[in-house]
Amino acid sequence: MAETKTDKPEVNIDTKTKQASSPNTEPKGGYWWGTGRRKSSVARVRIKPGDGKLIVNKKELKDYFVREQDRKAVVAPLVTVDAEKSFDVFINVKGGGTTGQAGASLLGIARALKKYDENYLQALRDGGHLTRDPRMVERKKPGQRGARRKFQFSKR
Repeated sequence: MAETKTDKPEVNIDTKTKQASSPNTEPKGGYWWGTGRRKSSVARVRIKPGDGKLIVNKKELKDYFVREQDRKAVVAPLVTVDAEKSFDVFINVKGGGTTGQAGASLLGIARALKKYDENYLQALRDGGHLTRDPRMVERKKPGQRGARRKFQFSKR
């Protein structure tokens, strides 16, 4: 009887570390991908080894993020692993405002770096770059002006 090849990817187990390494650890199209979310912003991040180019929505970082605070947030994971000039970073971000987009970009870069090299994991975790910020806008309640604000009370 002839052997049939299954569509399941082979999983190699490293006997020293007892970790399964799947073929998905290779970069897709030469890039390592990471997705970041913050408030209502979503950032799709691609990194590849390069000379430190950082492009956000086809613009330079300083042209897209005007505030210094947002620019520092975006490059924070690269600074943590001492790789500011080692990677070319391409970010597509949509939704929300500038601060939310900067936070989403930060998380996306951190996740892409983690996929690139597992040795970066502890430094990124210690810096708090791999934790998704769960805070969201509180919903408006019925019979009120907003989430907490009430209509003005009139005694008479």
